[in-house]
Amino acid sequence: MTPRWMRLPLQLSLTGLVGLAQAAPLTFNAALDQAESSSPALAAQRAQIGASQSAAIPAGALPDPKMFAGIDNYPVSGADAGHLKREFMTMQKIGVMQEFPNADKRRARVEAASAEIEVAEAQSRVARLKVRRDVALAWLNRYALERKLALFDELEQENRLFATAVRAQIASGRAQPADAVMPRQEAAQLADRHDDLTRDLGKARAEMRRLIGAEGDEPLAGEPPTFNLDASTLRQHLHRHPEIAAFGAAARKAEAEVREAVAMKKPDWGVELAYQRRAPQFGNMVSVQFTFDLPIFTTRRQDPAIAAKQQELAKVDAERETMLRDHTNELDSNVADYAALGRQADRARLEWLPLAQQKVDLATASYKAAKADLSAVLTARRELIEQRFKLIELDNQHASVAAKLYFAYGENTQ
Repeated sequence: MTPRWMRLPLQLSLTGLVGLAQAAPLTFNAALDQAESSSPALAAQRAQIGASQSAAIPAGALPDPKMFAGIDNYPVSGADAGHLKREFMTMQKIGVMQEFPNADKRRARVEAASAEIEVAEAQSRVARLKVRRDVALAWLNRYALERKLALFDELEQENRLFATAVRAQIASGRAQPADAVMPRQEAAQLADRHDDLTRDLGKARAEMRRLIGAEGDEPLAGEPPTFNLDASTLRQHLHRHPEIAAFGAAARKAEAEVREAVAMKKPDWGVELAYQRRAPQFGNMVSVQFTFDLPIFTTRRQDPAIAAKQQELAKVDAERETMLRDHTNELDSNVADYAALGRQADRARLEWLPLAQQKVDLATASYKAAKADLSAVLTARRELIEQRFKLIELDNQHASVAAKLYFAYGENTQ
């Protein structure tokens, strides 16, 4: 059974702000949901996805047609110079022209645009992971700080009883008058620590407000979730991590860009259609003209562009391998931390804490029997207090590492 001093009265706000108790309590899952719905970073990613989807619509479309107008064969010398209607070759023309990129190029552009959408969606998943992980760690940090602050009510009561016992010892002549100062010194040290924790709690609340808005000031409710983690399963699904999976979309985009660069070796073509009006004494005409690109200097133009795109693809592959190795190392390190912290927390709860309490009881009994001085009691009490705070910190570190593992790798196994 969890000792009474370890239970956090989550229904009460520790800041003393009037009216805060009426606010809706903030559970762990509620904080995650609020972060996802209000995060500016995720809103930016959603906008990026929309932009990529819109940009993909015209990716494979033909270029806009062009209209042209002008004059052909306008005389500038001779007897007909400056006249539009004397020379039979002079004509006013108007027409349209349309360019047709080769089919491989247009197909590659469509593929690149589609891959760009995948890249934006992958980046959105990475951003979502970061938001959920940051909120989880912020919630757990605030939860631990409130647990530590909740200890002070019991410590203050213990100090009052301790001070009363010291005064009784002095009154009975079994202790020195100077002993009366020690409980007050102990209380002052605890007050300093209380101020430090209150400051840290204020920072933790500010971090929650940054992540989820004004709801970050609401009182916490519930306890941290229990994450079911299996190291072998996490390793099997390592490749599903959003940051690693994002390289798949980036590689597909780079491959499409390589294909587009290769397609530059194939000629594009165009067509022009014109209506040509001459003087009334001459007949009007219609002209049609086809144009073709001539990619004949490929070694200096297209080939270097192809090589550049291939190098970018190789860069994506190398970066993915680097990311995979980094995450493998991070996963193994966090799994090791998770196991060690779990053992240490259990040991602190089952061994260190009972032993520290036993030492306090024995030192207090010896002091009351005038067989030990007050400093031994104070030392034992400090060790007990440290073990209480250490247990909370170990629980927090254990839960934080579990959250990192779960939100980085565990969610991807569902």
